[in-house]
Amino acid sequence: MSKVTELPTGKRTAKYRFFEMLPASLSYIMLALLIILSAINPIAASVYILVIVIMNLVKAVGIAFRTVQGYKLLKKGVRVDWHKRFLELEDAAGSYDRLAGTKSEAYGHKEHLRNLCKIAASEEGYFPKPSQIYHAIIVTMYNETLDVLAPTLDSVVDTTFDKDHIILVLAYEERGGEAAEKVAKTLERNYRKKFGEFILAKHPDGIKGEVIGKGGNITNAGKVLKEYVREKGLRYSDVIVTTLDSDNRPHKVYFDQVAYEYIVHEDRKRLSYQPVSLFTNNIWDAPAVTRVVAQMNSFWNIISAMRPHTLRNFASHSQPLDALVEMNFWSTHTIVEDGHQYWRSLFYFDGDYEVLPIRAPIYQDAVLSDNLWKTLKAQWVQLRRWDYGASDVAYVGNYLFSKKRTVPLSSLVPKFIRLLDGHVTLAAIAPIIAFGGWIPLIFNYQSRDLISHNLPTVVSYVQTVAALGIFISLILSIKMLPPKPARYKRARHIMMVLQWILSPVISIIYCSFCAYYSQTRLATGLYMEKFDVTDKAVKK
Repeated sequence: MSKVTELPTGKRTAKYRFFEMLPASLSYIMLALLIILSAINPIAASVYILVIVIMNLVKAVGIAFRTVQGYKLLKKGVRVDWHKRFLELEDAAGSYDRLAGTKSEAYGHKEHLRNLCKIAASEEGYFPKPSQIYHAIIVTMYNETLDVLAPTLDSVVDTTFDKDHIILVLAYEERGGEAAEKVAKTLERNYRKKFGEFILAKHPDGIKGEVIGKGGNITNAGKVLKEYVREKGLRYSDVIVTTLDSDNRPHKVYFDQVAYEYIVHEDRKRLSYQPVSLFTNNIWDAPAVTRVVAQMNSFWNIISAMRPHTLRNFASHSQPLDALVEMNFWSTHTIVEDGHQYWRSLFYFDGDYEVLPIRAPIYQDAVLSDNLWKTLKAQWVQLRRWDYGASDVAYVGNYLFSKKRTVPLSSLVPKFIRLLDGHVTLAAIAPIIAFGGWIPLIFNYQSRDLISHNLPTVVSYVQTVAALGIFISLILSIKMLPPKPARYKRARHIMMVLQWILSPVISIIYCSFCAYYSQTRLATGLYMEKFDVTDKAVKK
């Protein structure tokens, strides 16, 4: 088995720099090609634009379908009594005898019977028992207040999983100063009796070789957890680790569902478990721009859960402690440790690694700061950090062409292409669709070229059809809203509908421009090596 391949620090090799410059190069080439073709061959430019627009139409139809399908499955998944199913695995043979022949419309009932049968027929000890399983939950904080963190811990208390088997690790930063120390001690005092164990893990400041970010904090917490588990005589393989940001609130069935899936999958060590991140905690309080961004991200996470072959770690996720110990936890060299963990795990397990979708959400905050300007700026900062995931293109490309590669080419090449394509299209497609139809006409206004003159109209018609996706998103966004706070009038619902008018502008400013910014920083060697914490304000 290969060792963990870490991100480089300091000077990169020429090959690595090539791949770091690749996303930005391709993103800019897509825009430049539009200008160049419009100047020398308007017909070729028109074909180029139409191909992109039609591909976007096909993608929009697919996204609309997958969003509806994923939302329905998510609703079915959270209606299941996962705690009951989880406990039924303790005596699989008895549970199967009792349930065999019964019919149920509940999500996954037939699969549950097959799992009970499989476990009952196996040798004793081959599958872990529910009574052996512990959840270790690492909650990260930097400078957040009790108003933000207390609801997160309350949501963990409200889950259906046995609290005596929950180890809560509060990972806080030394650089947070006395204020962070005070908040951490207050939370320990208020919640230590509500879990099997409550551990404070202070991440020291200024560790050599670490970027300032979440990766170092949760890795430090993981090492503290490792020592606790060893001292208690528990097996690493019986502990599932979940990382939560300070504003993350898991659905009440999440931990039971993860523990259930962990037991019934034989390759459990080579799996991680990915919930659906929904940015709805404070959606009523956020301004229109960040509401749209938050709901777009929620839809994308729903869609991703419907495509397990492309699913990667994002934000909060769960992974067994034995795998994390072997891999030395998470990377401390990147500000996007969540998505990077997928590639790290894939390479460590020689390609035999998957992310399993969990049909339960973890609710997160939309970006919200003290005033509108700070909120808009904070949204930009958050998205440019996420878009810095383009740094994984170089990590994967360098490994792809390495003599030490142990992942089969047939598996890794498609993953690399999807990774690169995702970042390039995120940057380039929105401005091309928004303005591309007019570029050939501007360059050839005096000509009698019918294609250039009619292109804006054709693009407009195609985009009208593609707007079906926005309409479906609008309907689902209303369905997914949490209850309206009493401080808002019914007219607030109207704003929740009208906000989608902003989606084209948001796609360019907050999706495309942020992607170009992060890719350009990467290409020019101005590396982003500090995790900018997103503002989390609470309206009372």
